[in-house]
Amino acid sequence: MIVDKKKRNQILGVLFLGVLMGALDIAIVGPALPAIQDAFNIDSRASAWIFTIFVLFNLIGSPLMAKLSDRFGRRSIYILDISLFAIGSLLVAVSPSFGLLLAGRAIQGFGAGGIFPVAAAVIADTFPEEDRGKALGITGAVFGLAFLLGPILAGVMLKFSTWNWLFLINLPIAAYLIIQGFQLLPSDRPDDVRAFDIAGIISLSVLLASLTLGLNAIDSSKLWASLSSIQVFPYLLIAIILLPIFWMIEKRASDPILRPGLLGSSQVKLASVFSIGAGLIEAAMVFIPALAIALFSVGKSTASFMLLPMIIALAFGAPTAGRMLDKVGVKPVIFTGLLLLAIGLLLFGFTASNIVMFYISGALVGLGLSSLLGAPLRYLMLAEAAQDERAASQGLLTIFTSSGQLIGGALIGAIAASSIIPAKGYQKAIIVLGFISLAMLPLTLALKNKAN
Repeated sequence: MIVDKKKRNQILGVLFLGVLMGALDIAIVGPALPAIQDAFNIDSRASAWIFTIFVLFNLIGSPLMAKLSDRFGRRSIYILDISLFAIGSLLVAVSPSFGLLLAGRAIQGFGAGGIFPVAAAVIADTFPEEDRGKALGITGAVFGLAFLLGPILAGVMLKFSTWNWLFLINLPIAAYLIIQGFQLLPSDRPDDVRAFDIAGIISLSVLLASLTLGLNAIDSSKLWASLSSIQVFPYLLIAIILLPIFWMIEKRASDPILRPGLLGSSQVKLASVFSIGAGLIEAAMVFIPALAIALFSVGKSTASFMLLPMIIALAFGAPTAGRMLDKVGVKPVIFTGLLLLAIGLLLFGFTASNIVMFYISGALVGLGLSSLLGAPLRYLMLAEAAQDERAASQGLLTIFTSSGQLIGGALIGAIAASSIIPAKGYQKAIIVLGFISLAMLPLTLALKNKAN
């Protein structure tokens, strides 16, 4: 249902703010961790679950919420996602115990998992094809903007209030989004509602949970020994066993949570490979401050600010890539992004000891990542998906990206730990990722060009 330009802009505003709220919550938690640790008297190992449980339920919620929006309409599920995020935020803010705080983070993650996939599907439903790239690019820029504003916002709020307000601030935003969502978002839903794929969602949830817990427990400094440990091996084994079982369930389901036919498309297979690669490289960005500390002997806060060129480039590159999609198509945008990414990563690996090259490399990586994490892959997936599986295709993309992030964290840590000198280890890991980016470049030749 294509709507007029004025309403499209209003819809985009609602979607943008919802995605920004979810993305900001990830970026502002880091600065609040010391205060949360003190409040609940927990150590850093326990506090890591504040991130892990959010990621776990985000990963589970993404395909489920996406599928529900294909079945029951975008408006109702987007509002449900925002409502769950608000409930989780309230529970985190008022929790009397650490266990309840983790429950709140799980609810937050579950709701947040559907916000971006459903938002992308709404854009596909309401924007004409010639404007979709620009709209997707604007929503994709949210993540760069969130990581730019998040630590600053958290610092200001922690200076003048307690950590609880970092979560309570979500409540009025969510209330506004719910009201606007009821007024603006399309309520269309398919007439043909078949039996819900309960077996599929259960098997997929257990598979993703096992994969997340297994990969998250890997000790990067002792990779091979860690893989065979009781904390890792059983979970990975469960995930491996469940993968073909889940595939068979989906092939027999009348309305599968992830339609096997979608993965039969060569374009979807390519998008999946690129999204895993993007996740791998995104995981490397977590280690860049550690590289800055090792190379330049700066403090942690200074090292974080040294990421600004990369984050600004990501925030600028995402909407730019979206606009270019509408003008020149998918193939040249992804090719250019991968090329910039490969150059930036290799420069990081070979020349980052020069502070000027450190900043230049960061900017190139930010621009390159924006072509994978922003609009292009989502645009490609929407082009391949039928209207009743648009959101599901976005959820699939989220699964692959998150899987790449989980694998990347373990891989990069293992490569970095293999070197006696920390800076050399991180640079070696980044060089490996640079060559992975180069290896993906020829795959872009098989992409269809969706230029108008």
